[in-house]
Amino acid sequence: MRTYRSQPHVNRRQLMQLGAVGGFGLTLPRLLAAENVTGAATSTAKIKSCILIFYYGGPSHIDTFDPKPKASANVRGEFATIATSAPGVFVGEHNRQTARVMDRVAVVRSMQHPMRNHNSAAAEALCGRTPGNGDLELLADDALSFPCYGASLSYLWRDQQLELPAVALPHLMYNVVPLPGQTAGFLGSAYQPFQIDKDPNLPEFNVETLNLPGDVTSTRLAQRRQLMQGIDVKASASKLATYYETAFSLLGSETVRRSLRIAEEPASLREKYGRNKFGQSLLLARRLVEGGVRFITVYDGIHNGQTANWDSHSDNFARHRDVLIPPTDQGYAALIEDLQQRGLLDETLVIALGEFGRTPRINGNGGRDHWPDCFHVLLAGGGIRGGAVYGSSDNIGAYPETNPVTPGDLAATLFTRFGIDPKHEIHDITGRPYPLANGRALGELFG
Repeated sequence: MRTYRSQPHVNRRQLMQLGAVGGFGLTLPRLLAAENVTGAATSTAKIKSCILIFYYGGPSHIDTFDPKPKASANVRGEFATIATSAPGVFVGEHNRQTARVMDRVAVVRSMQHPMRNHNSAAAEALCGRTPGNGDLELLADDALSFPCYGASLSYLWRDQQLELPAVALPHLMYNVVPLPGQTAGFLGSAYQPFQIDKDPNLPEFNVETLNLPGDVTSTRLAQRRQLMQGIDVKASASKLATYYETAFSLLGSETVRRSLRIAEEPASLREKYGRNKFGQSLLLARRLVEGGVRFITVYDGIHNGQTANWDSHSDNFARHRDVLIPPTDQGYAALIEDLQQRGLLDETLVIALGEFGRTPRINGNGGRDHWPDCFHVLLAGGGIRGGAVYGSSDNIGAYPETNPVTPGDLAATLFTRFGIDPKHEIHDITGRPYPLANGRALGELFG
């Protein structure tokens, strides 16, 4: 191991859904020759798409991708560690399928931020910005909230006439209130990612809002679009026009509808991803990438709670071993292999993270509590240096020991990979300017 420094015939609900779219400290365990690594520059190649996977509730980093086998039992926990396809990189024993693809994955082990509550931490993770209202458990998005990544990108691509720039699936997340970080915030709902709110593993999976009414053909739809454009001059200059145009575009798009026909996938491939909501959501994300969608967010978990998501304040090990890790391990590995086999991995960045990690020491209920002071993120594809480990935590996984990374750094990395300057300014409803990201792109991970 070497270390280096829509339109009138459409009902109102359908219209509104359609309108709402919108020294490196780097370890390269494969023993690469020094001359191939030292001084490596960020690749000039840019990604075409990104899939962001969000593990709601906060996975335990120590029990998954930052194990501490030499720590005391009340830190190390019940799980052993296993080798991976990246020599020198070890992970928790129940991530066996992901271990198989770690030579195509980079793990950041030094993520940190100050938000200790689920809602505020989710906003930080999904927007790359510290929420303006601070660290509140029931924080909700409002007109001054920072936009999620999909919304920011949809806004930046607004002149590219993309049919569907950003999608979120397979549900909204809630913690009493809708979890923040899922909306367009101050950019406005015209740039809201298109929300799919149905389980793609269901036999009857269908996104009804993209289906034309039975008596409306594509020709009739085009005629109505022309008619409305001719008589509704005032509306053409309003935000409502954006909703109408988006709705018309999507209703007339066979490409988008084809992307959602997950039933066309071979049964063997669907089984490989896992016949569950999470696995089929990842498969659907891959189909959306092929259909030209640039940014897809996949949410794992709907509601917050001990038995609802990754929030394992008690019974941490049984929950991770038997319920949480198996479908995510299977689906994630299948996605990486599928993207590679289709020639899409190099141009598709896959980011997987939770809102925070879990406490290093096990509590009296056999669980681990919230811990934003140090946790992990997985990155794959998009020109990533496979098998890399960036940053490190201390001997109990409590704090970064080398190269701390913030959500702002991750945001800067994401925008940079799309060829977008993270310092580019966007403005809130008062006209106040904000850079897209406040961090530093992790260029060392690419090349």
